[in-house]
Amino acid sequence: MSTADTYEDAADEGEADIVEWYEARPVTVSTAVATGSIVAAFALGVLTGVGALALLGYMDD
Repeated sequence: MSTADTYEDAADEGEADIVEWYEARPVTVSTAVATGSIVAAFALGVLTGVGALALLGYMDD
């Protein structure tokens, strides 16, 4: 069996698919969106903290 025979057998079975992989584009966001998400995350953290303190004060009574 020669190399050519092996190649033809593999081509007949459909195993030799060529796949090209491309690097994904970097994610870019505007300054306004980045700032808004940071402010929103901070606000959610503050609300969570205030809510936890209020719940602890309520449970203490």
